[in-house]
Amino acid sequence: MVAGLNFTQKNWRTKRAQLKPIFINPIENYRSGDTLKALIAYGTRYGATTGTSEEIAKILRDEGIDTKIVNLKEEKIKDISEYDLIIVGSGMANCKYASEAEDFLKKFRKEFEGKKLALFVSTMITFFEKEGKTDDIARTRKLALEDKVAKYSLKPIALGFFGGVIDYNKMGFIARKGMEFFKAQLEKDGFKVAPDIYDLRNWDEIRNWAKELSKKARQ
Repeated sequence: MVAGLNFTQKNWRTKRAQLKPIFINPIENYRSGDTLKALIAYGTRYGATTGTSEEIAKILRDEGIDTKIVNLKEEKIKDISEYDLIIVGSGMANCKYASEAEDFLKKFRKEFEGKKLALFVSTMITFFEKEGKTDDIARTRKLALEDKVAKYSLKPIALGFFGGVIDYNKMGFIARKGMEFFKAQLEKDGFKVAPDIYDLRNWDEIRNWAKELSKKARQ
């Protein structure tokens, strides 16, 4: 029995000497299992960006990202430290952001440096595409996204260039008159969804963008 015991101990010592240590980094292990948190902060004029934000949030949640949506006209954001991913969305009118979205970019431009950042805008892109207005597409993209990135020295991981909603019922007199020219063509192109309301959003494009954003946020 003693001899057998000594033989077993000897074998164990040999095998133990051959084993390589395995080191586990508890911090990295925690991070890999941690849920990403995202904030979608947006400004809207006629409601299109609200719907787009809600759809992006739905996709991100389906992808396992804890996502909060904030309409910046209704709620002020004081701190973004708890979020890993920040998504800023805005409607466009007269080639300008909604003021609330613009103010948000300006306020947190420094804090964005330690975050994953994405921007998206609601524009007339799909109308321009149908009409073959390539110059208008390039000009709008530059004003809405490229110039904004340069202005605030941003480093976004994704830029979304989507269609919006044109609602003549919610426009002021001057804006309505200025947009009257487009109404017949918008209806001809099939964007009309209700009297004086034209929806230019491509939902498949928005959903695919959100899915790609989810992947980039984890990289």
